[in-house]
Amino acid sequence: MRYDTEHKERTRNRVLREAAKAIRSKGPHRIGVAEVMARAGLTHGGFYAHFSSKDELVIAAVAQMFDEAMVNYGRLAAGKAPAAALCAYIDFYLSPRHRDARDAGCPLPALSADLPRLGAPARRRFAQGVAALTAGLADRLARLGRADAEALAASALAEMAGALALARGVADAKQSNAILTHSRDSVKRRLGLAGADA
Repeated sequence: MRYDTEHKERTRNRVLREAAKAIRSKGPHRIGVAEVMARAGLTHGGFYAHFSSKDELVIAAVAQMFDEAMVNYGRLAAGKAPAAALCAYIDFYLSPRHRDARDAGCPLPALSADLPRLGAPARRRFAQGVAALTAGLADRLARLGRADAEALAASALAEMAGALALARGVADAKQSNAILTHSRDSVKRRLGLAGADA
């Protein structure tokens, strides 16, 4: 049976969404092609109609994760003044809901430890995603008159990703929640957002 181009694209997107979830929850080295295809409701044999290798799948899934992160950022910031948009994103990012959704959300805490072991193409794609997220934050900071917007955005994003990774790593719920709360307050203070409405 022959399928049209749109069907192939929808199928590829379904595979990428499942690969992104699997990579976030297990890491890129612990996923298998057969597992991802099964999660997408497809057979292993259909994989090569979309990707030439697992490495190509991982690179495309990294892109998918950052695309999803940018859509989420846009949704959280839509229609809000710069300070409120930043607060909404920080509140989401450093929330128990985001912490507990290990197979969804920002790829930074999920991938950072694995990236040094991946090939240069995957690391380049990761760097592009980091740059896009940083630019989104820097744009709002620049609108607030911050001359150091890019450096401040990069630093804040690094702190948030690190705090989320730590909060996910500790077993004690009280300690995990405290990491999120303290980092959320610290990032907002550093960005000059204390008291801004979300």
